[in-house]
Amino acid sequence: MLRWLVEGTKGGENRLRIIIALSNGPMNTNRLSDYLNLDYKTVSHHLERLEKNNIVEIMGKGYGKNYFLTRETEKNMDIIKEVREKTGVQL
Repeated sequence: MLRWLVEGTKGGENRLRIIIALSNGPMNTNRLSDYLNLDYKTVSHHLERLEKNNIVEIMGKGYGKNYFLTRETEKNMDIIKEVREKTGVQL
């Protein structure tokens, strides 16, 4: 599923960038938006998809809620590294 979400879908590059950013630690949507230079709504959309597929989890509520990688995602970071090298995606 992880590989499909970052390689096989239209928004895969942005989802890959979000996962890479979150590998450095939890962030809220606004911080991710600023960090990745992406529209807030775009980041929010991709986070919803990633959460739905158990790639990220949420801690907190409202504006301050933070997203972080699930343990399963952290175990599979080799896939992220492989896809990143293959695609050349940069933050």
